Amino acid sequence: MTALIGDAARPFTGGALTALLSPATRLLGLGEPTHGVDAFLELRNELLRHLVEHEGYRSITLESDCVSGLAADAYVTDGTGTLDDAMSRGFSHGFGASPANRELLRWMRAYNEHRPPHERLHFYGFDGPLEITGPASPRPALTALHDYLAAHLDLDRSRENLDELIGSDERWTNPAALTDPTRSIGRAPEARELRLIADDLRALLTAHAPHLTSATSPDDWWRADLYARTAAGLLRYHAGMSDTTPTRIGTLLGLRDAMMADNLDAIVRREARRGPTLAFAHNLHLQRDKSHMHFAGQPQQWWSAGAIIGTRLGDQYAYAATTFGSRGSDIPHPDTLEGLLSTLPHARSVIDPGRLAAVLDRKLTPRVPVDHTYFSLDPASTDRSDAIVFVKEI
Repeated sequence: MTALIGDAARPFTGGALTALLSPATRLLGLGEPTHGVDAFLELRNELLRHLVEHEGYRSITLESDCVSGLAADAYVTDGTGTLDDAMSRGFSHGFGASPANRELLRWMRAYNEHRPPHERLHFYGFDGPLEITGPASPRPALTALHDYLAAHLDLDRSRENLDELIGSDERWTNPAALTDPTRSIGRAPEARELRLIADDLRALLTAHAPHLTSATSPDDWWRADLYARTAAGLLRYHAGMSDTTPTRIGTLLGLRDAMMADNLDAIVRREARRGPTLAFAHNLHLQRDKSHMHFAGQPQQWWSAGAIIGTRLGDQYAYAATTFGSRGSDIPHPDTLEGLLSTLPHARSVIDPGRLAAVLDRKLTPRVPVDHTYFSLDPASTDRSDAIVFVKEI
């Protein structure tokens, strides 16, 4: 069996991975099975260098706040600010503390430094402003959108009116609302009014796009549209936070991934003339199947961003799942996918899922992880990925 499995695997290189992908790929999703493990981020950095130098990729997007990501992008494209500033302001979820993320920005800036603007690499976040403790206030995104439009159009809402409706940011960011929907402001009268305003402002942004792009620039309009998507998505998410039904958590998980998919879609369209994009996030956000997890003792399921964007891009979306073998005393059972892949001789491998399925002579059982932050791959759905990247030990 090990010899047959070896026929489906190659030592990890960027070329070995891309050899398994459709030449039509415009968005490559590279998943990770858990956060906070440098081995996966370092592998991502290595892959990006290959994609940029040999495959024509010109951008990367991470599971990080899309608005914060503008600060990191300004640093790597134009050298705005310092690397320390980009790390502190350009990431969410604590990802700015990662040495591998720091090396990512450092390398991208060095690559861009002496290249013309159309050849420079871009950095994006594609998550919403959604920290673990809860969603952000809609103020930054909504007021940035309003200010952009107000500079060129006559609006029937003033900035002061928006600030009055939003009120204190603490009302929106109250961590108690995460578990107690009655503490959320999401369905208060002013929140409902703000949702209508956000919708109207985005409609104006679209209706006046020809004038606005010529009066400012296509890049300025794109950022304004990012603010519009974010404001609408945040207000929708806050409304979901106020939901008192049993499906509340599943709804929130679905809303978050829908926001991610919309951001990925916008990034791919912006980058269409420059090259493909690498997206890096948890496997649960990039896989083509429904995602499953337990939260507060209840099973939850929702369609991932990868599944949603896959319906829009077709074979232009490719997905490479990543998993690992041993982690200290956590050693996978031989009858699991990870246990079987641990028999491979390589420290890091790229596996062809189709060839793997063809040589399997038994049904594999899902791995039960010791660490609750790790989600093992479902051996029954590996054929839904274009490649599997396996790290033998972390």
